[in-house]
Amino acid sequence: MKLYIGNMVSDRCKMIVKSELEKHGLHFMMIELGEVEIMESLSPALVESINMELKKSGLSVIGDKKSILIERIKNIIVQMVYYTETLPKTNFSDYLSDKLKYNYTYMANLFLEIQGTTIERYLINLKIERVKELLIYDELNLTEISYKMHYSSVAHLSGQFKKVTGLTPSFYKRLKHKKRNPIEGL
Repeated sequence: MKLYIGNMVSDRCKMIVKSELEKHGLHFMMIELGEVEIMESLSPALVESINMELKKSGLSVIGDKKSILIERIKNIIVQMVYYTETLPKTNFSDYLSDKLKYNYTYMANLFLEIQGTTIERYLINLKIERVKELLIYDELNLTEISYKMHYSSVAHLSGQFKKVTGLTPSFYKRLKHKKRNPIEGL
């Protein structure tokens, strides 16, 4: 049985889900961002119990098809921004359509309707949050960050960063209280 989990965006989230399943004596075959495949069948009461526990950590079990598709879109974007070194060979809309087997226009309209933002804007905001994180870590210079995040140039990264945050990356790096938005909130 598959369960779809909302706001599951990191390895820490995977650990929370794994722990919750183990508490209920459940066995899983796979835990990925946004979905879990469980060996057992679950009663609606057990699903609700798991959901209540997951909500304490900002996660939730989702059941309607539109919400599941939105989570799958978001998880592919998170995977691409945070965990993938190389970009797909095709353009992003084709990549997403191939991966999810839906028409991109349908997905884009649904995403806008439910999330209140476009897929492209979500991707840009997520990339900027990742850039903020890399600036805070202070292990890479701006050129290296630009390359790692697949920007065509430092100027492109800086322009997009300023457009989203109102600050230049250099100014952001010098701030004492660096403000980041949690991925779950994007």
